[in-house]
Amino acid sequence: MEIVNTEKKTVLSLIQPTGTPTLGNYLGALKNWAKMSEEYDCIFGAADLHSLTVRTEPALLRKRTMEIYALLLALELDPEKNIIFVQSHVPAHSQLGWILNCYTQFGEAARMTQFKEKSLKNADNVNVGLFDYPILMAADILLYQSDFVPVGVDQKQHLELTRDIASRFNSAYGNVFKVPEPFIGKRGARVMSLQEPEKKMSKSDANTKSFILLTDTPDVINKKIKSAVTDSEARVYYSSEKPGVSNLMDIYGSCTGLSYEEIEAQFAGKGYGDFKAAVAEAVIEELRPLQDKFNKLVTEKAYLTETAAVGAEKAARIAYRTLGKVMKKVGLWK
Repeated sequence: MEIVNTEKKTVLSLIQPTGTPTLGNYLGALKNWAKMSEEYDCIFGAADLHSLTVRTEPALLRKRTMEIYALLLALELDPEKNIIFVQSHVPAHSQLGWILNCYTQFGEAARMTQFKEKSLKNADNVNVGLFDYPILMAADILLYQSDFVPVGVDQKQHLELTRDIASRFNSAYGNVFKVPEPFIGKRGARVMSLQEPEKKMSKSDANTKSFILLTDTPDVINKKIKSAVTDSEARVYYSSEKPGVSNLMDIYGSCTGLSYEEIEAQFAGKGYGDFKAAVAEAVIEELRPLQDKFNKLVTEKAYLTETAAVGAEKAARIAYRTLGKVMKKVGLWK
């Protein structure tokens, strides 16, 4: 679906504070958020309520939430032009989530493949929140009358459920919710694991050499890129039969703007040592401005607290307008 932007539409993007995002998250999506915010009315947030499905030390969750909020600001997202808030600071999310539970069939929720996958990985904590996660996500989206939602492959099924819930509610009560569409903007790089390039880069990987965190130091980035899997051919060119080298080329191209052909020409006659050193340097320089701003912001707790409060106030004005309509439609006494 191509987006025809005849007027400013609303785009909602929330990110969980479950740890520092990876280079893959950045090159694949986060890097483009500032540009997206120039073209759309954007609402960004730290989805801390969703993080409760996994047991986390309270102090650590608070710390991670503040850090992910600081990271959103470090991405050059202007809090004056965008709504940037923390999910739990707007109770309407939980309130609408409960109402939408009553308009979601058990079988629909049970079909969510992510619940099945996470249940297998966390067999000792298969809680109701994990099962109910997609309905809270639906509340997040529908509260703000979102036109578009950027979603990855793993969240696409959840957005389809959101659309089904919205359509069902609208059929019963009239045009209450906008039915959201997936956001298809500028495509970022699909960054793969540095150690197993056949699978996506993930911070949950047991092998810490497989991913680069946005807060990794230049020394750590150098070591991780140096240890990245390649092959025995020692020639830089893009091919599906060379997943390790191709992955590094994707990373290098995303950081430098060079095409595959230009990268191949640059490293013609050179080995992987020179190539990896250049990739590491490109990543370090790409992340330097972000890291500098983040490291400064994360120490300014008073500023973060104040900015988050303002963001929550802006978000609440929209959210409670929608929630008020919903409560009236279903017969709740206000």
